[in-house]
Amino acid sequence: MKRRNFLRAAVVGTGVTVFGNRFTPAALADPAQNAPSPYGPLQAADANGIQLPAGFTSRVVARSGQQVANTGYTWHHAPDGGAVFADGSGWIYVSNSEIEPGGGASAVKFDANGNITSAYRILSNTRRNCAGGATPWNKWLSCEEVDLGFVYETDPWGGAAVQRPAMGRFKHEAAAADPVRKAIYLTEDVSNGCFYRFVPTVWGDLSAGTLQVLKAGTATSGSFTWGTVPDPDGSPTATRDQVSGAKRFNGGEGLHYANDTAWFTTKGDNRVWQINLASSTYELAYDDKLVNPGPAPLTGVDNITGSTFGDLYVAEDGGNMEICMITPDDKISVFLRINGQSSSEVAGPAFTPAGNRLYFSSQRGTSGSSSGGITYEVTGPFRT
Repeated sequence: MKRRNFLRAAVVGTGVTVFGNRFTPAALADPAQNAPSPYGPLQAADANGIQLPAGFTSRVVARSGQQVANTGYTWHHAPDGGAVFADGSGWIYVSNSEIEPGGGASAVKFDANGNITSAYRILSNTRRNCAGGATPWNKWLSCEEVDLGFVYETDPWGGAAVQRPAMGRFKHEAAAADPVRKAIYLTEDVSNGCFYRFVPTVWGDLSAGTLQVLKAGTATSGSFTWGTVPDPDGSPTATRDQVSGAKRFNGGEGLHYANDTAWFTTKGDNRVWQINLASSTYELAYDDKLVNPGPAPLTGVDNITGSTFGDLYVAEDGGNMEICMITPDDKISVFLRINGQSSSEVAGPAFTPAGNRLYFSSQRGTSGSSSGGITYEVTGPFRT
């Protein structure tokens, strides 16, 4: 099994932070195992009900159905997948809304000191916008988690959103851009889903291109190839059923790209998969059944992101309402835990370009309802 060994952050385009890794074919490692957190143990819950390591603090950025700071904008229900975009000396956090009907996505703009300066809608009248991904040309790909769902290319600054049917119609979850191979990877949230890539005819233009699925055996590691989906509109035959030999994944969720590697989670079996794009091989980065000694710290795997240091942060849908971290040396530990919100899920983790602030949401908050979502910021001595 190939070891993960990370580079520092690289910036693609003018605003989106993309995190890199150095692929070392000769090194071997097992899926991530339990270890103490590099930040130390969790402290008592703060005023927001969040347990954090010493030196870290949290604040509430937005609450569903309430005005964001003094912007006059009402935050959406059921906040889900998100990303951060550089905006001059400040930044913008975008967040999906996983409701139907309505869906869509919103944005919060921050100045260089982290003060909220504005908030606004960037996508409206869609369905169950769950996760998505940022592009190197500073757009947010917002994905519909419904049968025959679309990907929407949205503008974090509030410009018009564009539907992208060429990227396939299926139960979309997350997306991640690969500027090296000039492709967008996509996950599918069904129990027998596929892992896709969309290769635009022209990089930076998602209006046309080729949709493909990963082809491999049934093992948890091995080599893979790509097969072209003949009919990306998914009707009458679902995209996942059009290519013989397509590898099945049990409930594709979050997705993160770092140089030559894509990591994605599957909720049906509590796994984090690692796709080694330079060598066309795949393997497990984490499996809750392979943690020894247990118990496994990460269950209910969902959204995933990476830090400037190279740590992976994986949010839980269920479990103990935690964000867990997987370090470059394949160790896993709990970074934070949200108390009193057991009927919710953690979603949308994303770092600022400087790597010193982490945003995420509790989709249903303390109420357990989509109208009770809470979006947070954590600041502290993150490894950079």
